[in-house]
Amino acid sequence: MKPLVSIIMGSTSDLPIMEKAAKVLDEFQIPFEMNALSAHRTPEEVEQFAKGAQERGIKVIIAAAGMAAHLGGVIASMTTLPVIGVPIKSSLEGLDALLAIVQMPPGIPVATVGINGAMNAGILAVQILAVSDTELANRLADYKQGLKQKIVKANEELKSVKFDYKTN
Repeated sequence: MKPLVSIIMGSTSDLPIMEKAAKVLDEFQIPFEMNALSAHRTPEEVEQFAKGAQERGIKVIIAAAGMAAHLGGVIASMTTLPVIGVPIKSSLEGLDALLAIVQMPPGIPVATVGINGAMNAGILAVQILAVSDTELANRLADYKQGLKQKIVKANEELKSVKFDYKTN
C-alpha cells in the first residue's frame, strides 16, 4: 500500500489530536503515513519530505503544529500539493497557531481547519481525493447523509423531552 495522504505533526505530543484525522482516513480506506517533523528543529528533513512527497505518490498533506505553527506553511512553500493546516492548542488557547497557519503570504495557501480540528482535516483530505475518485465520492456522500440522519434522529428524540413551558 502506498500512502495518498501524509499526516505530519510538529511533535508526537500532537498525536492524541491527529489520531482523529487518521481515524477518518482509516474509515474511508485511504492509505496514509504519519510522521513527526519540525519546521524549526528538523528543517532539512521537512524540506526533503516536502520536495519528495509528490514523487512518492502523496496527494494531500495534513500538517499539524502548535505555537508558532510554521510547519504547514514551510511545507506549502516547497510543494504544489494541497496542504491542510491543523492548529494545535498548546498556548494562547491555540490562537497563536491558528493565526500562524491562516495568515499565509499570497501564493502560499494552507487550507486551515479549526483549532484541534484534525477530524475536519481528515474529511477535507477525503473531499480533495474524492474529486477524482467516484467510488470515494459515493462513500463520502453516504457519510454526509449519515451525519444528516444523526441530526434528524436527535431532533425527533428532543420531542420527548418535556418541560412545563416547552411548546414543541
